[in-house]
Amino acid sequence: MQKLSSSELREKYLRFFAERGHAVIQSASLIPENDPTVLFTTAGMHPLVPYLGGEKHPMGKRLTDVQKCVRTGDIDEVGDATHCTFFEMLGNWSLGDYFKKESIGWSFEFLTQVLGITIDKLAVSVFAGDDVCERDEESAKIWAEKGIPADRIFYLPRKNNWWGPAGQTGPCGPDTEIFIDTGKEKCCDTCSPSCDCGKYIEIWNNVFMQFRKTKEGTYEPLENKNVDTGMGLERTLCILGGYQSVYDTDLFADAVKLLEDLSGKKYGEEEESTRAIRILCDHIRTSVMMLGDTKGITPSNVDQGYILRRLIRRAVRFARVLNLPDHALTSLAQIFIDKYKGVYPEIGDNSEKIIAELTKEENRFKSVILDGYKELDKVLFGIQKHKEFASKNGQVVEDVISGKAAFRLYDTFGFPIEMTVEIAKERGYTVDVAGFEKAYQEHQEKSRAGAEQKFKGGLADNSEITARLHTATHLLNQGLRNIVSPDINQKGSNITAERLRFDFNLDRPVTPEEIKALEDYVNGAIKADVEIICEEMSVDQAKEKGAVGVFTAKYGDVVKVYTIGKYSCEICGGPHAKRTGELGTFKITKEQSAAAGVRRIRAILE
Repeated sequence: MQKLSSSELREKYLRFFAERGHAVIQSASLIPENDPTVLFTTAGMHPLVPYLGGEKHPMGKRLTDVQKCVRTGDIDEVGDATHCTFFEMLGNWSLGDYFKKESIGWSFEFLTQVLGITIDKLAVSVFAGDDVCERDEESAKIWAEKGIPADRIFYLPRKNNWWGPAGQTGPCGPDTEIFIDTGKEKCCDTCSPSCDCGKYIEIWNNVFMQFRKTKEGTYEPLENKNVDTGMGLERTLCILGGYQSVYDTDLFADAVKLLEDLSGKKYGEEEESTRAIRILCDHIRTSVMMLGDTKGITPSNVDQGYILRRLIRRAVRFARVLNLPDHALTSLAQIFIDKYKGVYPEIGDNSEKIIAELTKEENRFKSVILDGYKELDKVLFGIQKHKEFASKNGQVVEDVISGKAAFRLYDTFGFPIEMTVEIAKERGYTVDVAGFEKAYQEHQEKSRAGAEQKFKGGLADNSEITARLHTATHLLNQGLRNIVSPDINQKGSNITAERLRFDFNLDRPVTPEEIKALEDYVNGAIKADVEIICEEMSVDQAKEKGAVGVFTAKYGDVVKVYTIGKYSCEICGGPHAKRTGELGTFKITKEQSAAAGVRRIRAILE
């Protein structure tokens, strides 16, 4: 086998298929455009779904690329020798052009002649057939002609050697998978590539889309058959180099060296530090790819942004395990920026954004994790003391963190349930996750039921989006006072999950220039990402503080004052976002008259 660097493998693969008539296309975004069922592009085929379905591709019928991919189902497994969240997929496609003979032939040629893998190291699997579709004897025959002996051609069932359709209907078909035989002894008489014993390691997968599944459940032959192949860059580098782990390849070498230097730990010597180094390498590499993506992923509480936030925050936690200095993560990120900017130019173009967003999220989470750690320690100490007391009375207490305690960590301290579970597991405890979910649902129901009485400021839906919109009304209110008139006061407010409506005293329309200035003011506060601080005090103290509040008759002796940096200070009943950076982008959609001397602004957060 030929030991290659990552850049050499990419170059050899693309050149090989370009020489065979394939157009080299650029990697698509990590955010899939044609598959709303997943958050990220998980395979090279995702960006090509319309063309695999029959649309004409502008670059022709033969394509090849290196596609950026993210798979998040195994985040908790990252830290072992093989799992990665971000990876690169080498792929080549035929859109109604060549089929099994050429596809298998070129795969075999690339592996044996370009990469130097000998035939005795190869094993393959093909579709065994079932009562719906016949056995794939065609692929098996082609492999035999290439010299693969019969005892290394395995017929496996649908769960192993069939792809698709992506939904209930659509293109689908058998696949043939190519494996490296590691030379280990078979685990049993029936040992095959379907085993997890480690004898066979998958290196390439060729999918033959030759059927279309109908809504009736039948399989009709496709007029134009497609080929979709995929070979993981990281795994292939690992196999070629004879490495035990993907983290031993050149993709991670500089990052591992940095972490060794910063931590004083030697990679591979201690299980805990080795795992932490792998997690940091993976999570920061993936974060760099997400932050630097052409579609601008940033940390948030939903969808792709939530996954990114989880990765960064998990990296922060393992940076603590290694006792890394402040902002070591940005140094690590810079290594990956330098490593990938030549392959994916957008990473270099967005390098400043990558570092800025990473720093912002790291700083934001530090206070959360410190408070959460302290509280979790208290919970575990309480369980231990309870166990000791119970044992004296002949009782047995399980090492379980209750759902109520886990919810309190989440609700009061912002500590993610995933981290509570993970830390508990490391310390020999489990978490009542079902109890957590129940407590969470009960909290949501109580919040909704009591919304009208609890939040008399006009907010009837206690959700994250309405809390953000409510926060935006504070910023808008102060912006109006600063930009339009210091005499402006709130005359009414109504918020739904879709928009905010804010009424205020003014005897003329707000000009377009003022509208623009108001948007800039609110978005400036959002960009500053300041913390929203809530303090309880008397009405007089609130007035002395300069808090805005014209409906003082409804307040009691003690009021809540919400301060948003230099941008707003207001008496309010809540709820609010925790930081302005959570709001998104503020946009005024309409300004109109609401009554004599009262104007109304409608706005949204995008």
